[in-house]
Amino acid sequence: MAENSTEGATEMAESYDLIPKLLPHLDRHMIFPLLGFMGEQDRLTDQELAQARYDLLKNSNMTDFICDLYKEIHGTDEVPEELNKRQEVVEKLHDLSERSELVLNLLGNSEVLSNLRADKLQNLQYLQEKHDVTVEMVNVLYDYGQHQYSCGNYGEASDILYRFRVLSTDNEKTTQATWGKLACDILSANWEGSMEEITKVKDLIEQKLYNNPLGQLQARTWLVHWTLFPFFNYTNYADAREFKEPKDPKELKDPKDVLLELFFSPAFINTIQTSCPWILRYVAAAVITNRNRKNNSGQYQKQLKDLVRIVKQELYEYHDPITDFVAALYIDFDFEEAQRKLSEAEEVLKSDFFLASSAASFVDSARHLISESYCKIHQRIDIKDLAQRLNLTQDEGEKWIVNLIRDTRVDAKIDYKDGTVIMNHPPQSVYQQVIEKTKGGLFRTQVLT
Repeated sequence: MAENSTEGATEMAESYDLIPKLLPHLDRHMIFPLLGFMGEQDRLTDQELAQARYDLLKNSNMTDFICDLYKEIHGTDEVPEELNKRQEVVEKLHDLSERSELVLNLLGNSEVLSNLRADKLQNLQYLQEKHDVTVEMVNVLYDYGQHQYSCGNYGEASDILYRFRVLSTDNEKTTQATWGKLACDILSANWEGSMEEITKVKDLIEQKLYNNPLGQLQARTWLVHWTLFPFFNYTNYADAREFKEPKDPKELKDPKDVLLELFFSPAFINTIQTSCPWILRYVAAAVITNRNRKNNSGQYQKQLKDLVRIVKQELYEYHDPITDFVAALYIDFDFEEAQRKLSEAEEVLKSDFFLASSAASFVDSARHLISESYCKIHQRIDIKDLAQRLNLTQDEGEKWIVNLIRDTRVDAKIDYKDGTVIMNHPPQSVYQQVIEKTKGGLFRTQVLT
């Protein structure tokens, strides 16, 4: 029976696997860790994993790794001549390094840097007059950064592309360098750098493609997918930097809050609904797990309302146990269905590359949301019944209720003799009701405008 249950959970998780939908919107190097995750979950055999990695990277310059994969796949110590291009790759790397040396040294010189200004044309003129630097020499940095990236040297590529961007006046190459630096920072797990580059890419999409709606939609779709990497990995936000908004650039925010603001902005939520509705899984998971953070309660409630509204709109287009949980709890108010969907969601989360590490946090937060919603609509709550709904023992249920009352500061008391919780729901004043209705009307008016 246990085996059947495990097999059923595995089949369900595989049926909701999003990796096939994510792959077309990721750079080939970003796909590599997803393949490793599939291997760890036994969804690919060792042979299949080696073949997938080989097919993915065979056109890159990671020659040593490609040759090792070929030997593993074919069980041989010999590799075809066309794969054995290590010498060629190293020679090109050496050549680009020599041709870039002058510009890189100048950009590492504090005296030269002190003479550079915001005007790139002026900077190029200064470097040409004082140090014989040409536009072609600057463009070599772009080729050098690309080659380093193709070799898997992401840290070096990030630094070179940054230096290229400082000097280049070629808009097309500067745009490509910005996307490239974002990819490099993601692959080298430089999450703070990734956050800064996300801002730059977002600005590029708005400014460079302002008269190309289709181009904006495609670029935003790619950015949404790339953003998932820092979204669910950047957890240390003590030194995080906010998107540099003019309103208050010094204020520090949790990166998850910053990225949720980005996802809920009109342009990006329209992109998600139009082009990639499966991203709602990640938005829902982020909003629900964000409950544990010490963020603004009003802001969290707004995000939750926005999430419910969007899930309701997109139910016909996309749904999975995570979005179904939201629908059951906040649209249908079906607590039993919400509990069933939560159990399914836990299995799906564990098999999701981006969400596997936050499965426990999601379940804990979701239980709190079930409890809060249940308490809001009941006057007297049977602790045993609530514990069953949360899949807890009665003792665990009692502890849960005590912690819930303490954390949310609801007006309630526990009758241990009857095993019940008595809720006090003070009626909302007429004035407060008018204020809430007015706020809602104002919001709808702004949307229509």
